[in-house]
Amino acid sequence: MDLYEHQARELLHENGVLVPRAEVVDTAEAARAAAERLGGRVVIKAQVKTGGRGKAGGVKLADDPAAAELTARRILGMDIKGHTVHRVMVAEPVEVEREMYLGFTLDRAAGRFLAIASAEGGMEIEEVAARRPEAVARIAVDPAEGVTEAKAAEIAVAGGLPRETTGTIRRLWTVLTAHDALLVEVNPLVVTRDGSIVALDGKVTLDDNARFRQPSWDAADDRARDPLEARAAAAGIGYVKLDGEVGVIGNGAGLVMSTLDVVAGCGARPADFLDIGGGASAQVMADGLSLVLDDPDVRSVLVNVFGGITACDAVADGIVRALDTVALTKPLVVRLDGNNAARGRAILGQLAHPLVHQADTMDGAAARAAELAGSAASSATGTSDPSAA
Repeated sequence: MDLYEHQARELLHENGVLVPRAEVVDTAEAARAAAERLGGRVVIKAQVKTGGRGKAGGVKLADDPAAAELTARRILGMDIKGHTVHRVMVAEPVEVEREMYLGFTLDRAAGRFLAIASAEGGMEIEEVAARRPEAVARIAVDPAEGVTEAKAAEIAVAGGLPRETTGTIRRLWTVLTAHDALLVEVNPLVVTRDGSIVALDGKVTLDDNARFRQPSWDAADDRARDPLEARAAAAGIGYVKLDGEVGVIGNGAGLVMSTLDVVAGCGARPADFLDIGGGASAQVMADGLSLVLDDPDVRSVLVNVFGGITACDAVADGIVRALDTVALTKPLVVRLDGNNAARGRAILGQLAHPLVHQADTMDGAAARAAELAGSAASSATGTSDPSAA
């Protein structure tokens, strides 16, 4: 589970890492009031679970409360990489002398943790890592040993960080281990004009497998904010609500992500990310279809499955049986490929449902789903469909 910046910030603060004073608000008027309480001059930061906010215009400096209100109004509702900004953080500005990067992540292949540190933090850290990898130090951390004072000093030296950061390095390690995190990242970690070490931003990813021993996570999990995401979580389905009109269902996170991109390339917007995983049983398909069809924004549904361990005929059979329990009210485009694809297509062909369409390729399926969504939108608004001419 990824945390919003303000949630990550709270964990850092609770564990002794210095952070600027800040408040989280969801209206422009509240941003103005927060700015007044924080001294007038503030930074307005979009709260979305994605990177690149600064380059997208989601982080702005406001010189006074009136400017804070205007800036918050511009940022609220903004779309940043498919994420709509519903809240902003109003933060006290910091006089920065130097920016750095510091993080811990799990190295699954090596069975250990990895400390990542660089003397060059900020928005361009990805470019620094790609262009000059030697500027980003990667230091293995034995989970049994942890980050001792000596290890923290080793990390600081390797990353070119001042020795005064060793305390912060150890506190970040505490955040990682005490809260069962897979990633704890601070970018930028700064040295201020008065010599303080302050975390200006924070990113934390928690390990969902540890939820049973972290009861406080329920308060941090915003999936309950959307009833469809809450239903998906209860059913054990990987689902994320997006702001679009084409519902997307696939087996495997990589395939679903690719499908989202192809749908967008066809001029439509994905309405969700839904991964049914490797076993597309009738119940899983029924739960997935029910979720997507219950989204009022969805105008067509695209099922994109590559048969592997679960063969395509089993997937098709699951769709047929799912339609016995789920009322199909919107066009459903199905693309099956891989193991037993021909047999799966035959099963759907025998179904002969007027709202079920088949496509041979992912591009063709996405184009058809986008077309059907556009036709549904035209019908809803009473306008004619140009493609029907």
